[in-house]
Amino acid sequence: MLVIGCGNGDRGDDAAGILVARRLRAQGIEAREQSGEALALMESWRDAPGEQEVILVDAVVTGAPPGTVTVWDARTAPVIGDFFRCSTHAFGVAEAIELARILDLLPPNLLIYGIEAGSFDVGSEPSPEVLAAVEQVADRIGSEIGVAPGRN
Repeated sequence: MLVIGCGNGDRGDDAAGILVARRLRAQGIEAREQSGEALALMESWRDAPGEQEVILVDAVVTGAPPGTVTVWDARTAPVIGDFFRCSTHAFGVAEAIELARILDLLPPNLLIYGIEAGSFDVGSEPSPEVLAAVEQVADRIGSEIGVAPGRN
């Protein structure tokens, strides 16, 4: 399983994905960090061998309360670009997925964990709701991989 956490650690709740990646690494699970720039993201999962599952974690804005976790199967459901508008990239996560879909470059298995964000102020810390969701998502992914939740 390849886990990719996207985000910007200097923009409040936008750090959600990279914090999940860091938490997973603290549990001994390989996880990569990406800014969410589309071409770099596509290159990251291109390296996934064969039928390996790819899990992407990022902050989203869907209108749900901060800290809400939503999971999409990118192979079967469209990825709505407006949900990922918290990115500083004009061509980011949603665009990478849809371009890869068109070019038949999506990984065979691609799950997206979206953590609802509320604030993207430069220099701010993630909200308590997002930090709780980070722990929840890291434990859930760790359980899927077979690692006990919260293991350090």
